[in-house]
Amino acid sequence: MVIKKKNAARSAQKRKTAKLKPADGTLGMEVIHPYAAGIDVGNEQHYVAVPPTLDDNSVRVFGCFTADLMAMATWLKSLGVKTVALQSTGVYWIPLYDVLTQKGIQVFVVNARETRHVPGRKTDILECQWILKLHVHGLLRSSFRPAAEVLKMRTLWRQRMQLVSDAASCTQRMQKALTQMNVQLANVISDITGVSGMAILAAIEKGERNPQRLAELCEPGIKATQEEVMKSLEGNWADDHLFVLKQQLATYRHFQRMIEGCDKELHAHFGTMEQKADPEELPKVERHKRPRGNAVTSFDLRKELYRMTGVDLTSVGSINIMTAQTVLSEIGYNVTAWNTEGQFVSWLNLAPRDRVSGGKVIGRDGNKVINIAGQALRLSANSLRNSDSYLGAQYRRLRGKMDTAAANKAMGAKLARIIYRMLKYGKEYKDKGAEYYERTRKEQELRRITKQAAKLGYTIAKIA
Repeated sequence: MVIKKKNAARSAQKRKTAKLKPADGTLGMEVIHPYAAGIDVGNEQHYVAVPPTLDDNSVRVFGCFTADLMAMATWLKSLGVKTVALQSTGVYWIPLYDVLTQKGIQVFVVNARETRHVPGRKTDILECQWILKLHVHGLLRSSFRPAAEVLKMRTLWRQRMQLVSDAASCTQRMQKALTQMNVQLANVISDITGVSGMAILAAIEKGERNPQRLAELCEPGIKATQEEVMKSLEGNWADDHLFVLKQQLATYRHFQRMIEGCDKELHAHFGTMEQKADPEELPKVERHKRPRGNAVTSFDLRKELYRMTGVDLTSVGSINIMTAQTVLSEIGYNVTAWNTEGQFVSWLNLAPRDRVSGGKVIGRDGNKVINIAGQALRLSANSLRNSDSYLGAQYRRLRGKMDTAAANKAMGAKLARIIYRMLKYGKEYKDKGAEYYERTRKEQELRRITKQAAKLGYTIAKIA
């Protein structure tokens, strides 16, 4: 009886092995995209390869001008090409992508890491042919690219983020100039670009040097006393540092005007997007969730995002309206491009990147992937340290088990999963509180200990 079972197992294993050996000797290299093309993208010219069965001159070179791109698209269309694979080289691929998609050709924008690790291909002609070969057999994955309206929103928001960063650099240079003159204003006022700080800087720009008169410009709500502000405004007032201070102050104001222009353009773009919910049904925002600093003030961004997505992402843990806008500008409001939550988390670079061999972790993937939405969620997770919420309690437990960077990444992945579910199913998030998390965690721990004790032949009794 045992021999028969072993023979049956061997026969089943042979049948499985036979399925792995195609009779034609192709080793399973099936043609997935027969009418395809591969393009090696460059700054001045593009090398395009098509299968020799479609054209005798299977590799051609086209320039980068619009007329050249239109000629390329016309040639590919005449050959019946349906899909094109190209590498995401800088920003040179974007005009090519737009022209090809307008002609009705599906474009696969692939990561260069998936095509470069093969030796011997050192010329553009061989490179485009190699891309074609991989694409024909379906070995290249297309990168995510959102819809056109989301791309416009992302462009405007990235421009705004860059302007905010530039304005922050000006603030640092103003602080440096003040410190070199021993004017310690930044030590008594937390933000020198606030109402009080800007009033004092404007007076210094006009020539005021009296510490008492400058201190009187402060708003009554600041924490520092007027005497402390007066002491901080006693300096040497060097001409060269005053010149730098005035220039940086003018540059800061210029960036603020440009940020206001971005906000105006973004608000106008929101008006063209489809409405999924009535913004008047949105509940009032909690006090601790109000963004500060460089928040959008010319219109209600929270209502616009709710109208566009149908859900309020600011109801999740530490996600404020600026983080929500950053995430939505990168992924859009449709998450169907990712089949599962795991794929979404991996795309955000929030999933573990362990290299496993023989069932053991032998190292970490050293490839550094910069994802703006993923970075925003990591920063958002870090603000859960003192949160009296379910996610806050979970984050503090993670901080007790691992270092801060790993805990931020793990909690960012948790936030990403919640956002995925909200956008996919259109359901609001409801926090159950830190007390509920601690109670359920203790119950789970008790069940684990009870099960482990039962294996050892013991029972756990509760002492009254």
